[in-house]
Amino acid sequence: MLDMDLIRKDREAVATALAKRLDPAEVTRALDEIQRLDQERRALITEIDAERQRRKAEARAYAAAKRAGTAPEVSAPESGRRQLAELEAQLDETQSRLRERMSELPNLPADDVVPGGKEANRVVRTFGEPPAIEKVRDHVELSRALHLVDHERGVKLGGSGFWMYTGMGARLEWALVNWLIEQNAEAGYEFLLPPHLLLDTVGFAAGQFPKFYDDVYHMDKQSAPRGQFLLPTSETAILGAYQDEILETAKLPLKAFAYTPCYRREAAGSHSDERGTVRGHQFNKVEIFQFTLPEQAAGALEEMVAHVEGLVGKLGLHFQTSLLAAGDASASMRKTLDVEVWMPSTGKYKEVSSVSWGGDYQARRAAIRYREPGGKQTRFVHTLNGSALATSRLFPAILEQRQQPDGSVLVPEVLQAKLGTDRLVPPGR
Repeated sequence: MLDMDLIRKDREAVATALAKRLDPAEVTRALDEIQRLDQERRALITEIDAERQRRKAEARAYAAAKRAGTAPEVSAPESGRRQLAELEAQLDETQSRLRERMSELPNLPADDVVPGGKEANRVVRTFGEPPAIEKVRDHVELSRALHLVDHERGVKLGGSGFWMYTGMGARLEWALVNWLIEQNAEAGYEFLLPPHLLLDTVGFAAGQFPKFYDDVYHMDKQSAPRGQFLLPTSETAILGAYQDEILETAKLPLKAFAYTPCYRREAAGSHSDERGTVRGHQFNKVEIFQFTLPEQAAGALEEMVAHVEGLVGKLGLHFQTSLLAAGDASASMRKTLDVEVWMPSTGKYKEVSSVSWGGDYQARRAAIRYREPGGKQTRFVHTLNGSALATSRLFPAILEQRQQPDGSVLVPEVLQAKLGTDRLVPPGR
């Protein structure tokens, strides 16, 4: 959520930044409504304060009159009670509408983030060269030939958009998860295993609700009266775990990571570059997260991107890193860099990690603060998150980039001990 004080003091700068993501006319309408509600809220607060002071003065006058034996039959303190209740009800309604309108605004993109959608994304670094493969087989064909993924039985179990890892495929997936856990722990992140069912308040705090409310799987109200949903990413859970807390300044940056399956209602891909395990309703991901002081955030973003790039590099994959344009980044984030692996079968890059800086946008919604040493005032922390990594994208990239002319696939060196082999071959060969 944005800072209301910033909108009051520098509306023009806020409008200019938001116009990188939204139509300028839409921005004007939204800010007009927000400022109108803010003025109404402040006027009501002033009126309520005045009414309370008036009632206190009347109560004191009535008490004095009673002591003097001149008090009226109807007590003065009762007069105006209904009017005060009506004003307080108006204030509650106005504050609720203002919070709703504020929650609909996206974050302000960083200065170096350009307007536009995918077409405006910019590659900032490239690692390695695309592998020379004479006859490319795609990851779906390879996974079937090597008996790694059973797509048909996955659909039988869960419907369209689901799959089932089998045999060495299941072991490769689990080896990736375990290796990523080890790597992130060695990098100084604390390992968390959060619940997969989260309260709706957690989705709001992360900035996913209300805009992306329909993109997740919700429990019915009878089963979950408070509102619960299946987490779409463990970023949501890590942030939510620290809601309404004041973090110790000396312990910032606070680094955490989690492994969870991720559950999403997004359309499963039948397009050639989204087949197989590239896009579905359930996939595995290891997520890293940092809570920082504002002045630590820029360095933390660079550190997290370098860490993710190092992970993909250790797997022996060709990839690139891109700075996303404002319209292609999450609405909650000020700045996002995507790490994208090369997919030989489509000649395209696919994102395996988005590393993002949220500024104080999420912390403001979740009320996560820190207190400056020796001071009483609290300030909002900055949040950063990144996939480290999404295995459902790594899996096909490994198959395609490391495929051999004889139909086998070379196992990345860092995973060979976990799998007990240096290559994947068809069963019985």
